[in-house]
Parts: sequence; C-alpha cells; structure tokens
Amino acid sequence: MNYETLVQVMRRLALEAGDKIMEIYNSDDFEVKSKSDQSPVTEADEAADALISAGLREAFPDTPLVTEEQAESHTQDVMTFLIVDPLDGTKEFVKRRGDFTVNIALVEEGVPVRGVVYAPAKGRMFYTDSMGNSVEETGPFDKETPGELTPLSVSKPDNEALLVVASKSHRDQATDDYINKYAVKDSKSAGSSLKFCLVATGEADLYPRLGRTMEWDTAAGHAVLNGAGGRVVRFDDHTPLAYGKAEFANPFFIAYSPDVDLKEG
Repeated sequence: MNYETLVQVMRRLALEAGDKIMEIYNSDDFEVKSKSDQSPVTEADEAADALISAGLREAFPDTPLVTEEQAESHTQDVMTFLIVDPLDGTKEFVKRRGDFTVNIALVEEGVPVRGVVYAPAKGRMFYTDSMGNSVEETGPFDKETPGELTPLSVSKPDNEALLVVASKSHRDQATDDYINKYAVKDSKSAGSSLKFCLVATGEADLYPRLGRTMEWDTAAGHAVLNGAGGRVVRFDDHTPLAYGKAEFANPFFIAYSPDVDLKEG
C-alpha cells in the first residue's frame, strides 16, 4: 500500500462526502429509515457511502473494503482491509447536533494504521499522515491541497485530575460507575468518533466505552489516536483492541493516554 496516495485519497473522499452530508443536513427535510437493528439510516449515510466506496474501489481495487452500509461486506474474513463508516453519529445528525463524522481507515494485520475523521458540521478534520503521525488540519479545506496542519499528541495527564470524555447518546450507569473509579477534574460528552480525537489532541485523557460498537465506528479514530501516541485496549483484560473480528463487532474498550493509571472494570 502506498501510504502517501492512500492519505490523499482518504482525505479527499472524506471532504467530498462531508459536502454531500452537509447538503442534506442543511436541507429543509430528509428521510430517516430504520435498519434491521432499529438503528437510524438517512439518505446522507447512503450517499456518502456510495461516494466513498466508489472512490476507494477505484483507487485500491485489490484491497478488501468493509463498510457499514453494505451488509454483504460484513461476512468477509480479512485482517488487512479498508473500513468505512460514512456517517458516524447518525442520531446526532438526525437531531442536528453536529457531532457526526466521516470515517475512513486502513487496517493492516488487525491494526488500524491510517485513518481520517472529518466532522463537517464542526469544521474539524483529523488524520494520519503518510508516516502514520496524526495531525489536525485547519479549514477552509481544499480537496487537493492540505491547509495548516497541527501535529497531535496525547496529554501528560494528572491522575489526580483527569479529563474524561464519554458517549453523548449511549452513556449509562455502568459507564458512570467506571468513570467514578478515577479522580476526575472534568467530564464531557461527545458524539461519534470525535471522542478518540479529543484524546488524541489532549483535550481529554480517557474515553471508556461500555457498550456495543462495530469496527467501522472505531477504526479511523483508533488510527488517529495511535498516531498521536495513544492506546485503545479491551475493557476486560486491557490487551490491544484488534480488528478483523467475527462480524466486525467490538468488545467494550478504553481509549486513553498511556500515562493514565487504568483501573480494572
């Protein structure tokens, strides 16, 4: 895989998908349907998926592609693949809250090594460069030429005053009980894969997720956090969260700065 080409393509497709999503987001009305698991899907999800999938298949025809909106892609048994969530945070999109993202990543041998997370309503874009280091690009965004780039690095946390981020739509008592094991200075909520990016920028130290997620929800954010020096581990045994699992389903996990003293669940 040519990482330089990959990063250029992923970045451009994320921006193009973001434009399509915002066109629908800013319209007077849009259709919301329910998938088989009762989760919502909109025309924005489907339009962004079609755009990104076509672009990736054209650029990387020999690399398997897994995408949330194409159920037939979920039966693959692969360890190296491209993985896409064209609109992560559909509930935030439907409620017009802005905390939604476009996510594209490359997984190699079970590890997310390159990724882009773009939040079009917030004007924030995070990605790994060709060397695997993570950056945040400042808009306005040009699809061909990157703008100002800020290198990302996780925090040096104070374990007596941690900054925690948790899910906006899926926070529950079990999550709060786990967070309460730590000395917390501030706790905030955020939607979609932005939570990984807040840890990558040092805006948060710790993001525990005690709920169902799929690999397309996490791979791009995980890659960005890896490239900023962070880690993502399973909640149960604190081993690295791996990809290419059965049906691409994740266990509970913790994303964090390595200097956080992790507590047992």
